[in-house]
Amino acid sequence: MSEPKIWTFFYGSFIDLGVLRILGVPLEKYEAARLSGFDIRIQPLANLIRADRDCVYGIVALASHDQLRRLYDYAKKELGTVYFPEPVLVETLDGKWRPALCYIAPEMEPRPPSNEYIEHIVELAKQYRFPDWYIARLEKFYPQTSRG
Repeated sequence: MSEPKIWTFFYGSFIDLGVLRILGVPLEKYEAARLSGFDIRIQPLANLIRADRDCVYGIVALASHDQLRRLYDYAKKELGTVYFPEPVLVETLDGKWRPALCYIAPEMEPRPPSNEYIEHIVELAKQYRFPDWYIARLEKFYPQTSRG
């Protein structure tokens, strides 16, 4: 019997299906979605903060608890950041509402992200056809000293 899968909202570099596949989370069912009530921060990794006037774009996908455990164990051990699951309600781009888990780090030491990390996330956002204003929002995270 296969392990049940739950809807999970991914953002930042975890919207890259290739990255997820390499980390042992091959997604079979996913779609672009937005999460209201949060804003994205990239310092140096993507994370969410509560912000009642904002929203974050990403993907909502089915994943098993074991896959999610492996993925976020990797984030802790290799990236040095602990993310915890929170229940959220996301809206797919075609207007369906879906309850999901979303992993958020309660704290992250602020540091500038790398240009490569931002470029990667911006390219993914374009591929998923996220709104232009959101892509511009992501581009504001480029380190100031390297874009001028």
